[in-house]
Amino acid sequence: MTEQRAVLDATVSFLNGGGLAVEDFRLDLPPAIAQTKGKAQQQEVGRLLVTHLGLAMVGEIRITKLEIVREQHKGSRGILAAAAAAGLEVPDSAAHADAVRPRPAGVLVELSHPIRAGLRTYPGLPEPVIRPFLTREDSRPKYAEGTEFAMDIIEMVGNTGTYLDSPYHRYAGGGDLASLTLEQLVDLPAEVFHLQDSTERGIGANVFLDRELRGTAVLLHTGWDRHFATEAYTKDAPYLAEDGVRYLVEQGVVLVGIDSINIDDTEPGSGGARPAHSLLLEAGIQVVEHLTGLEQLPASGAAFTATPPLVEDFATFPVRAFARLP
Repeated sequence: MTEQRAVLDATVSFLNGGGLAVEDFRLDLPPAIAQTKGKAQQQEVGRLLVTHLGLAMVGEIRITKLEIVREQHKGSRGILAAAAAAGLEVPDSAAHADAVRPRPAGVLVELSHPIRAGLRTYPGLPEPVIRPFLTREDSRPKYAEGTEFAMDIIEMVGNTGTYLDSPYHRYAGGGDLASLTLEQLVDLPAEVFHLQDSTERGIGANVFLDRELRGTAVLLHTGWDRHFATEAYTKDAPYLAEDGVRYLVEQGVVLVGIDSINIDDTEPGSGGARPAHSLLLEAGIQVVEHLTGLEQLPASGAAFTATPPLVEDFATFPVRAFARLP
């Protein structure tokens, strides 16, 4: 097989400021990229560049010159590994993205907001009401001396506190909470993207190019949880942009979580479009919103768990979300 390489000039900007420029940079190309043309080829070469260099928090990739030449590959990482990390089809023998990762065992980290009476999670939704069904005083005549119990009633919408959206939340024929398996929710290998320094609200696909994501829970740490239950939480919040959504679906992630008010853009300018909910839930990828404490997690190596109760014909419910550190 004749091997090919890209010769390119490019600039890369970063979400937390600064940038990188390369001139006449040579990059090994898998056949799938070498055979594409035009903008599609530029996009794939840009992704491969980010993956090859291991760049994080990438904003815009701009290729100003691109030439494909016949040269022997020189990349120390290997063309197949780089192609797989960029989301391209590679032979089964090289599909290392499906490799089983060891489950970490260590300290548990709380990632949920506590629920209390009157908690405001999302504007316009009812706040929880907690009241007794059986008070301790009323229970005493029913039991032996010194024995008493309390039973309580909580009235709340499913979208309260830190909660999980099942596909049924978006689609009438989608799986409800009771359809979710423990394998979809427990001890998921977590890839955490620390984006609290980003100057952009929308989280695009370029952010994710430096990781292998198949089979993982992608957790977006924006730092917006510092505003939880305040008016500031509802305005100009970070969200997952549509190109980022499509990339995560292509990569085969199993869950996406965010510490913001919504995984979609809810500002009036969005026109009511909800691409993140629509595409993720259509693909059977669970969504967890209103996480907190993600700054305590490493970028890779933790195991994430978020389990709602087995409620039939119900779409969304609070979870006890937590992570086990490596």
